[in-house]
Amino acid sequence: MKIGELAKRSGLSAHTIRYYERIGLLPYADRDQSSQRDYDASILTWIAFLGRLKTTGMPIREMLRYATLRERGVVTETERLNMLRQHRERVRAHVADLQACLLVLDTKIAGYAGSDERTQTYDASPSPRRRKPAGARSPSAR
Repeated sequence: MKIGELAKRSGLSAHTIRYYERIGLLPYADRDQSSQRDYDASILTWIAFLGRLKTTGMPIREMLRYATLRERGVVTETERLNMLRQHRERVRAHVADLQACLLVLDTKIAGYAGSDERTQTYDASPSPRRRKPAGARSPSAR
């Protein structure tokens, strides 16, 4: 498939695909008779995996390291497995942080649930007396 088709099917721009090739995240594509890139459909699986790594916050330098190890073959499986396990732990910690943030947001949103009643009660009550800001002096004290 040509780069335009790969871009459409992968969700990456042609520019990003060329960039990923240049830095080594994607293998160089074969070329057809007119020297245009010709990709095998199997590259879509690798691109999807890279997308997952990116979404979960893996830095490009680690993705590059993983890609380099992958290219070296079976002898690097243990190292790749360890990389993915370490990344998984970072992702789990991040998910736990996000869940804690979500709980705070849910609590805050629940606090607004009765805001109409609070607003009506506030509007019906006399306005509170305003205090002078700290350090403010009355005109007669000057």
